[in-house]
Amino acid sequence: MKKALSAAALLAASTTLAQAGGIERVVNDYGMLFQPGDQLSFGASIVNPNISGDYAAGLGGGSTGEMAKSYVATSFGYKNDLSDKLALGLYFNDAYGADSAYSQGFYTGLTAQWNSKQTAAMLRYRVGERFSVYGGARYVESDANIVIPDQMIRAATASEIAGGIAALTGAGVPVTDPRVVGLQTQLAAVGAAPVGAFTYTAQGDRRGDWGAVLGAAYEIPDIALRVGLTWESAITHEFDTSEALPFFGLNGNTSTEVEMPQSIALDFQTGVAPGTLVFGQVKWTEWSAWEVRTPGYAAITGDEVTGFDDDVMTYKLGVGRQFNDAVSGFAQVTYEPGNGGVASRLSPTDGRISLGVGGQITGEMGKMRFGLEYVKLGDATDASGTEFTGNSAVGAGISFTMNF
Repeated sequence: MKKALSAAALLAASTTLAQAGGIERVVNDYGMLFQPGDQLSFGASIVNPNISGDYAAGLGGGSTGEMAKSYVATSFGYKNDLSDKLALGLYFNDAYGADSAYSQGFYTGLTAQWNSKQTAAMLRYRVGERFSVYGGARYVESDANIVIPDQMIRAATASEIAGGIAALTGAGVPVTDPRVVGLQTQLAAVGAAPVGAFTYTAQGDRRGDWGAVLGAAYEIPDIALRVGLTWESAITHEFDTSEALPFFGLNGNTSTEVEMPQSIALDFQTGVAPGTLVFGQVKWTEWSAWEVRTPGYAAITGDEVTGFDDDVMTYKLGVGRQFNDAVSGFAQVTYEPGNGGVASRLSPTDGRISLGVGGQITGEMGKMRFGLEYVKLGDATDASGTEFTGNSAVGAGISFTMNF
């Protein structure tokens, strides 16, 4: 049974397509540390999200148009048995990313890009026949850019000033009162300001920082059973940031702290019949800790640029099947419950459910794995009342592994 399950186990451990939860794109395949022999692998996936919404009537109605761009994510892995008990794993991948841009309606010009590269080095030590511990370090390099267009900040500023005027006059303060006159002057200045005066831009220079990984696993090799618990620590970036918002005199360099979230994942797999493997994962990620709060923007508006309100729980369950010595296949379902609340305009979805299928072909030179995944994204509403419904994503991935 152990031999019959080997291909299915490898397939299940290393095939993941469209990641979700926050801005995660690629995860390290720690299951590679448990595969026999030395390995070198390379993988790539392409994900095409289809995300759009309908503006609230107060913003003019109509469609937002597609606001999320397609992307390609790559990964590299190397595993070497240093001894009978000690194995080394090295990883390099596109860990996190976002690429959002609105081109229709009131949000036109709102854009954001986040790019992260991850390098990780891991050691796995076999304590006994069935127990292992593993750990190491992750190094993540990230950069970010964002543009909030003139009309969005101009409208928000005018609304706030108009609200102040209404509050004063509603309380019986005469329109000739200096406080009312002052606010009316400010409101006029907002309307008269040239186009672009309220456009906010921020650029976070590339920054690299370290985090830790710790894990433990229990195995029964004869039935391909393995249960592993992995903790990845948070990684805190402190970006050198260039901010500009002309109307308020903001144009300079600041420092912005952003925390890439910690996570805890429970992975499991077990043989249930000759050549058949059941596998899954339960993962918690502290995405509520991730926010981009640039100092200049926060001082003017009192708010963050973007962020997530809630942590994310991800549940995955699948089955792998070895059809013969050369061909294996798998199917898996992934689910993230929605949390409700107000969605970020730069990630306007809430939860997801997906179905993935794929296969593996084994030859003399190594293994090729491939898969497809369809993702139904949860409906969401942002702070303005713009509704994002009926959205989805499609992903395709391929990877190659050489044994030596």
